[in-house]
Amino acid sequence: MKEHSQNTLYPVFLKLETLNVLIIGGGEVGAEKLRYMIKSSPDANITLVAETINDEITELAGKSENIKFYLKKYQRSDLDGKNITIIATDDKALNSFIRDQAKRKNILVNVADTPELCDFYLGSIVTKGDLKIAISTNGKSPTFAKRFREFMEENLPDEIPNILNNLNVFRNKLRGDFKNKVKTLNEVTKGLVSK
Repeated sequence: MKEHSQNTLYPVFLKLETLNVLIIGGGEVGAEKLRYMIKSSPDANITLVAETINDEITELAGKSENIKFYLKKYQRSDLDGKNITIIATDDKALNSFIRDQAKRKNILVNVADTPELCDFYLGSIVTKGDLKIAISTNGKSPTFAKRFREFMEENLPDEIPNILNNLNVFRNKLRGDFKNKVKTLNEVTKGLVSK
């Protein structure tokens, strides 16, 4: 019997408004990456570089002053000052070349549809008010992650934002040390998961 692998990725929630993101590629995949990034982080600082850009990218960029796009061929200098690069061209050799240049500059890289060249994956994201859940399949099945996200969005109660706000008010009124606060909050919230 084959042993099951374990997802060893470490989940992180980034404040993209404090970082500089570069997307290289202006087709459907580049548009998808841009769309989901600004859906989750509307104030993200994003630069997109591509020789051709589809209409969706133009429309999305027109809605935010934090999104800049350049109709041009990629140049190494496009990486200057960037923290994260998402490479989404349809040229695998170019993707690998850009990835190597980005790695030499210590920039985190995601190469679309090429898990072995990625430092991180862009998971499916469920958002209900302040609650945000990222779903990863360790790069094995983005389709499953998407379907599970849809399931979570349909089944998480719409009251989640109110619950979180009420818990925050309650938490801010608690007295005592950290250990006591955690114990009290654990008692109050255990009903959220009991069957």
